Amino acid sequence: MRDSTMTYPSTTSARRPDEAPGEQATPYVSASETQALLRSSLAARNARLEASDMVNTDQAAKLAGTTRVTINAWIAKGRAIGVPRMQRGFRLPAWQFEPMLWDVIPKLTKALGTLDGWTLLAFLETPHGGLGGVPPRQALEQGQADRVLALASAEGL
Repeated sequence: MRDSTMTYPSTTSARRPDEAPGEQATPYVSASETQALLRSSLAARNARLEASDMVNTDQAAKLAGTTRVTINAWIAKGRAIGVPRMQRGFRLPAWQFEPMLWDVIPKLTKALGTLDGWTLLAFLETPHGGLGGVPPRQALEQGQADRVLALASAEGL
């Protein structure tokens, strides 16, 4: 399987690995490479949606002791992280309802300047150089909320 994380230099003197010696160098990927990247992204997103730590809005309501309607309102206001499904509804990371994280989520959405669930989830789950390679979610669980929020403000949209 070919590596789906393809980055090519933007200079015209560089050549992509699949270009023949006589071809003009280009920073663009082919249509088939673009389709492969999109397929792998879709597969990764679907896998994340179905991960064991993700719950639907009814399950989230039980965790939070509220209703599905309230959960949807919280998502719309940035009080909860909801990742939209292809059909209808949201999937939510169950861990966000832990007391140490619960109060940070609205501050995080404000700091990052987004309500987009994928963006929030990616920020929280991606190792960050500003945290010594630790994902912000892990740093939050270790009591570093101020540091994570400062990084989020610096990266905000």
